[in-house]
Amino acid sequence: MQMQQARLIPLVDEGLGNSAYLLDTGDGRALAVDAPRDLRALRAAASKRGLTVAWAADTHLHADFLSGAVQLAATDGAQILASAAGMRAFEHRGLADGDDVDLGGLTLRALATPGHTDEHLSFLLLDGPAPVGVFTGGSLIVGSAARTDLLGDDRTAELARAQYASVHRLATLPDATHVWPTHGAGSFCSAPPGAARTSTIGAEKTSNPLLAVPDADAFVAQLIGSLGSYPAYFRWLAETNRRGPAVIDTTPALPQLSAGQVRRLLTDGAVIVDVRPVTDVAAGHIPGAIAIPLRAQFATWLGWLVSPETPVAIVRNPDQDPADILWPALNIGFERLAGELAGGMNAWTGALTTTRLVRPDQIDTPVLDVRQANEYGGGHLPGAVHVELGRLPTTGNPVPAGPAVVMCGHGERAMTAATLLARTGRRDLAVLTGGPDDWATATGRRLREGS
Repeated sequence: MQMQQARLIPLVDEGLGNSAYLLDTGDGRALAVDAPRDLRALRAAASKRGLTVAWAADTHLHADFLSGAVQLAATDGAQILASAAGMRAFEHRGLADGDDVDLGGLTLRALATPGHTDEHLSFLLLDGPAPVGVFTGGSLIVGSAARTDLLGDDRTAELARAQYASVHRLATLPDATHVWPTHGAGSFCSAPPGAARTSTIGAEKTSNPLLAVPDADAFVAQLIGSLGSYPAYFRWLAETNRRGPAVIDTTPALPQLSAGQVRRLLTDGAVIVDVRPVTDVAAGHIPGAIAIPLRAQFATWLGWLVSPETPVAIVRNPDQDPADILWPALNIGFERLAGELAGGMNAWTGALTTTRLVRPDQIDTPVLDVRQANEYGGGHLPGAVHVELGRLPTTGNPVPAGPAVVMCGHGERAMTAATLLARTGRRDLAVLTGGPDDWATATGRRLREGS
């Protein structure tokens, strides 16, 4: 059977920075690769083309999202394909290096490519004897290779050496072989320099800096040196994927909570997560609420800043779809969304907390920059104090004494930081509407680079 590139449908999650793939095998069946628990996009793509998902392949035990493979097996009858070395605790076809799977004319071949995880497989797609493309998961990615520190600091260098061998093994494939990674721009599992999400072996051999280093030692040093922080939930999600996420058999919904019920939840240790836009949160929010504006990155910051064991009450605007809150939360293993404040903020009768917003030309106090380290190093306001947002809950008093302006790239993370710090008693913080480039444009001053 002749493989056509048009049969591969990438499904990009902009928030998590990942790609799943749906491969139409040409006979009404499809292969899903690294499908997330949130299957809305995949199901829509399959339904549009009249496809049944017959196989669900996972390249590795994901740390940044829950796999949808168990769900596809339960609801679609898909056969799960995954590494035998992963010791998954549910029914699946365990594959080892070199094992082939017949896709009805096409062949999927397992290639052991450890590094990102111990049991990592890449899946080489063959049309007859000819390689067409390779699903590389968290091994070779566009312009880089995925991080190797998810199993602990004591294993980071060892896994980086394994990653060196794996990406060089993949580099021996024909130059025309398509490279279909899971992790891409925006993923905390990787740090690629650009926005491209797919590539070819030839392009990576030409442009990927990690394939240009002279030896394994240089590779390890360069890869480890590029690693930044990652969300807290990465530490436990892989084990949930090994056990197998619970099958979702009903449409998720947010129960309606009265203001009194929300207060009782707070008394019992719940957290209010306010997903409204920055301007709405600034105008007035429930004291103690954590603002995580609803956007593509919502799940990342929910999982980074809130424990999955903590009950969560949601505050949203009427035009914000509950499904866009529930599915991202379920995608990272948050099962304890207790409900939402019925009627939104109009139903809250207690006191409110307000936050002052300032424009880039209005900054007249010390600045707290809560962006990631690589963002800060690329350009920041002179004199700005830097603490990453993800470190605020565990960092002792990082904010300059007295009034301060909190900033990020646009304002969303800054508002999250301001509400986190308000929970510690700070009432003298403002939030910048904009980012460093806006400040430079408004003031005519230059940003400072480096740490």
